[in-house]
Amino acid sequence: MKSVFLILFSFVFITALHAQTASGAKGKITGKVTDATTKQPVDYATVSVFKQGATSPFNGISTDPKGNFSINNIPAGEYKITAEFLGYQKAVIEHVIVKDGAVSLGEIKLAPTANELKGVTITAKVPTVENRIDKMVYNPQNDLSAQGGVAIDVLKKVPQITVDIDGNVELQGNANIRFLINGKPSSIFGASLADALASIPASQIKSIEVITSPGAKYDAAGTGGIVNIILKDSKVQGVNGSVNLSAGTRRENGSFNLNARKGNFGVNAFFSGNAQINTNAPNTRNRVSTDSAGRQTTLFQQGSNNFRRNGYESGINFSWDITPKDQLTAGVGFNHFGNHGNGITNQDQSVVDAAGNTVSDIRSIRNSSSKFNGTSTDVNLNYKKTFAKEGQELDVLYSSSFGSNSFSSFQRQDYESGITSSGISNNNPGKDRETDISVDYTQPVSKSFTLETGGKLVFNHINNNVITDTLFGGNAFVPNPNQTYGFTYDRKVYAYYVSASASVFNKFLDIKAGLRDEYTTTKADFQGVSIPSYNILAPSLVFSHKFGDGSESLKLSYIRRIQRPDYGDLNPFLNISDPHNINTGNPNLRPEKGDNFELGYNKSYDKGANINIAAFYRRNTDDIQQFTTFYSTFDANGTTYTDVSLTQRYNIGSEERIGINLYGSIPVTSKLSLRTNMIFSDRRSTNPGFANVSAFAYRLNLNAQYSFGHDLSAEFFGNYNSSQKGIQGTNPKFVFYNFAMRKMFWNKKASIGLTATNPFAKYVSQSSSTFGSNFYQTNVRLVPVQSFGISLSYKFGKLEFKKDREKDKNNDQDNGGGDNGPQSEKGK
Repeated sequence: MKSVFLILFSFVFITALHAQTASGAKGKITGKVTDATTKQPVDYATVSVFKQGATSPFNGISTDPKGNFSINNIPAGEYKITAEFLGYQKAVIEHVIVKDGAVSLGEIKLAPTANELKGVTITAKVPTVENRIDKMVYNPQNDLSAQGGVAIDVLKKVPQITVDIDGNVELQGNANIRFLINGKPSSIFGASLADALASIPASQIKSIEVITSPGAKYDAAGTGGIVNIILKDSKVQGVNGSVNLSAGTRRENGSFNLNARKGNFGVNAFFSGNAQINTNAPNTRNRVSTDSAGRQTTLFQQGSNNFRRNGYESGINFSWDITPKDQLTAGVGFNHFGNHGNGITNQDQSVVDAAGNTVSDIRSIRNSSSKFNGTSTDVNLNYKKTFAKEGQELDVLYSSSFGSNSFSSFQRQDYESGITSSGISNNNPGKDRETDISVDYTQPVSKSFTLETGGKLVFNHINNNVITDTLFGGNAFVPNPNQTYGFTYDRKVYAYYVSASASVFNKFLDIKAGLRDEYTTTKADFQGVSIPSYNILAPSLVFSHKFGDGSESLKLSYIRRIQRPDYGDLNPFLNISDPHNINTGNPNLRPEKGDNFELGYNKSYDKGANINIAAFYRRNTDDIQQFTTFYSTFDANGTTYTDVSLTQRYNIGSEERIGINLYGSIPVTSKLSLRTNMIFSDRRSTNPGFANVSAFAYRLNLNAQYSFGHDLSAEFFGNYNSSQKGIQGTNPKFVFYNFAMRKMFWNKKASIGLTATNPFAKYVSQSSSTFGSNFYQTNVRLVPVQSFGISLSYKFGKLEFKKDREKDKNNDQDNGGGDNGPQSEKGK
């Protein structure tokens, strides 16, 4: 708890220190933005406030449906004000003097640039990283090195996230992350997270939200936090879209996006697909074990594995503004992904007794293959109601995800010494369905106090079957009834929350506090499995303070989260593709509970530089970890295997992690910009019955981007993940780097890009170790990551920037207003 008190003390100290210098006269700037031709208000126009002479704004706001705006808490001084909206010329007002009180700019008239454009020529840029009170947002529009890649490649750039060479993702060192697509759950993540993330092309991603301190409105699932992947869409009037294609020595993918919007109705459709070309990865494993009689067995395995992966996703979304205050959206998505691996392994198993005499020396060759396929269909329907009072709204959401997946494996071992060949073939089809129904209501009580409340029902159903055949007499595979069975799992979650946000002490401190109650019932139809119902109270508390002009902020947060085991954790299927290394799920897993504290500091500078520092402390109980147990003989439902390492997930003790994340973005010159993200953390695991473990780990990366002019730019990205000690060994380090160039042409409607990943080394060597009370094992893998690729992108369509005069007229007669006008999509 010393770490918690240190973070709390630091927050109070820094806040108090800045309070001594943040005093002074504060004012506000008001006005109205209108169309210079039609005299109609321009809703959702962007109004920005610059310090006089600065190039980057420090404050800003969007106009309301009547074109009005009011920006509060502006320190006394001289400023430049800009107002802009897609399809209009920017309006600039210089030398605005603010003193104690309100400054009215009156009516700001925007002159239209054109009623129609023949092509898409939007050049507005958003920051690569945006820091908000409850999340960080990564915008990959200008990410050159991820072009032609997939979601995994984009996540490697995101602050506070680490990704290893196998696609395993951690947020502030915690792998228990709740992944969402467009704010909604999907069963696509339940079966194989790495495959799911490898099926989403980077060209389809609009932004990635990292939420380390989710409020009570969010599900309590995910002790690490939430990662929300936002896919591209458009709310601009007209028809437009984009096509992206890439080809390379390791991966190929393509995506198509089409948007159409007329008046109050909009449609978005997309399709994307990718394939990882077959790669060969050599590997070596050496294990030394001792049985109860003192005999020592050495198992040496050397071989290679061919691996390929593919996937595609598609969907269609609809939006309908029924009235100025009623909006209905709906969507259907279909996803598919899979992988296939096969290989040959040479094995040498030697046994010596306690005196050192050779008992046996068996050589064999193992042929193996595995195949995984997963599909997911997601449907959602959302109704949103706004009221006359600004900020008051009702949100009702229904979403359902239907997943179907199948894993199959085959292995056969042939021996040199005349021993009868052995083998196994199995198939594990399964289905996963999740249905969510939620109601959220927001009620502003005053300008500085808002209440939120709501409830949610989550129904999750999993079932699968295991069908196994074994090699009989070395000749034919016959059904094995002892390893053929079914498994059904039902889980229901009933949730309710209340949350309040307030600005106190004359807007000196913003507070958001909430409490979420989730009651879970679980039923597992599997022998020996009985899971009791449980209830969890998940509080959340966030303090935030902005210093001076708002370019500097400090945040302190506390949240409690829960990690319910997912499909892959629970599935009791025995993966015996390697009889000496068996993996299985654990249907008896209890949920992991986590308490997270975070202290964050953010500073933006006039020239565009930005730094973000986040110190965190996390404590998990009933910690879910992978654990390997060695058996001299292992009985798998009637079949006996020898010299087996069984890997399974368990609730093991508790884990504490304290660390710091440093992010910085610096425009060195007008052409050169640098970004870096660094994570340093120390993990302490307390494991009853096992030795406690303390381990330090870090991640460093650097991104450099240079603009040559004439729409030509280049980028370098390098990433280093250190090795880390675990409760049973050491995980490998990881080095990754790439180069990229992009040339835009045809008025930025088209681009061509070149990428090179680890161009100077074909393989990345991964060395790891695993040990237990009676065994020690080392593993070396050579993972092929070197690749060269080319990508093409083209944006097409016709955009109409005309305001709907009839709708604006209705708005003028309505005191409330709503989301009626066309909105621009920045960065496209």
